[in-house]
Amino acid sequence: MRTIVLLLLASILPFSARAAIRTGFAERDITPEVGMEVPGNYGKNFSTRIHDPCKVRASVFDDGKQRVALVGIDSLFIPRELVLEVRKAVREKCGIEAVLIGASHSHSSGPLGRKAPNFFDDASDLVKDVIAKSPATHPGYYDKVHDALIEAIVAADAARAEGTVGFGVGHEPTVAFNRRIKMKDGLAFSHPGKGNPNNVDYAGPTDPQVGVIGAWNPDGKLIGCIVNFACHATTSGPWVSANWIYYLERAIQGYFGKEAVVVFLQGASGDVTQVDNLDLHANPEGDAWAQFVGGRVGAEAVKVLLGMSQTRTAEVPLAAKEKVWMIPRRPPAPERVKAALELAAKDPKDAGADWVWAKETVILDAILKKEPQVEVEVQAVQIGPVVCLSNPAEYFCQYGLDLKKGSGFPITFPVELANGVVGYVPTEEAFGPNGGGYETRLTGYSNLEITAGRQMRDAGLELARQLTPAKLPARPLAPPFKTEGWTFGNVPPQLK
Repeated sequence: MRTIVLLLLASILPFSARAAIRTGFAERDITPEVGMEVPGNYGKNFSTRIHDPCKVRASVFDDGKQRVALVGIDSLFIPRELVLEVRKAVREKCGIEAVLIGASHSHSSGPLGRKAPNFFDDASDLVKDVIAKSPATHPGYYDKVHDALIEAIVAADAARAEGTVGFGVGHEPTVAFNRRIKMKDGLAFSHPGKGNPNNVDYAGPTDPQVGVIGAWNPDGKLIGCIVNFACHATTSGPWVSANWIYYLERAIQGYFGKEAVVVFLQGASGDVTQVDNLDLHANPEGDAWAQFVGGRVGAEAVKVLLGMSQTRTAEVPLAAKEKVWMIPRRPPAPERVKAALELAAKDPKDAGADWVWAKETVILDAILKKEPQVEVEVQAVQIGPVVCLSNPAEYFCQYGLDLKKGSGFPITFPVELANGVVGYVPTEEAFGPNGGGYETRLTGYSNLEITAGRQMRDAGLELARQLTPAKLPARPLAPPFKTEGWTFGNVPPQLK
């Protein structure tokens, strides 16, 4: 009899009474030790001080049918092996199947590189030598991040509580620029320099949208938010830092309180940075630049969050899908490999600037012997009217705009460098006769076949179309107009 009563109640109760969204947020510190390597270059750099903490920030959403986790990490990359290990542990500890982990691409974060620490253990002595002179994952730091990711996700899951969620998009067009510039000779170069007489125009678009999801407790306090924006995190100084994302967080927490966890998911910014190569003015210093970018993006996020006061909802359907497949790498020509092996064997000081690209060819040749194809995951995670479409690339901005246009969702968050790292993925146009730039250079980092970006885009759109978008909550209408009521203002001018 009790079962029948419960079924009857379920059939007549409104959806919001039966399936209120539950959200939880948590963070963990992953600040590296002073003296550890700072990534973000093709050579070695080591930290001398800490500017601000690096973090893992996790959110978990639960609609009563499914749980999903959106996780941001202050790191240059997130190795695929690490993602799979963390997901396995999270599944065992709390049963969450859908976990998206996105790196902020901070060039001032800790030593977490492209590969797991033991990837090149069986390589030749020359490969091991050039790897020793290249940015690398620190084994101890890898373990620290591994544990912090699991702890943060499990803690966010344990913190789940009923509340409301809001969605919105802002606009910040003054801090991010396409770094590839059309030149007079018809090619497109990366960062050709301010005042270069051969500069013509930007070679690609930017995406000024600031996407925001906010979560509030029943008392109306913001407990956390997700922010999506497309701009390289390269406002670096000689220190360890979350980069401009630190000031994004400070701007939001300055208004809503330090308890509000800010999960940042990097947009499609493989060719977008804070550097405006067509502006003749000097660039700001590192920290001032970080404040400018992070503060303005954060201020726009605050505006969007404040605009959600009438549109928060407890009815937030969740869903997640993914596609995993293999994409071949582009092999360098045999004569290039031969020349690279000879040059890379020399002392970098004697070999000149081309030594860097020679050692990258050597590294690519070693990778191809072990991994001629790379595993790629594209994931679609739905939070009500928002769909997050992830990929593991430094993804050109045009592809992110394509995802937004074609997803069918009111709001789309392209999320790059998520669930793995496969390097730069330019548009096919960038490989054509009017292309160029270091993103198209064949290296140990950038080497997928030229259709990879289109494959990822099409996979993301395919997954999005398998989901059912929720409508954006609308502001309530004012009550019908009454002829009686306020009369103080219903008078003509009184001149005397």
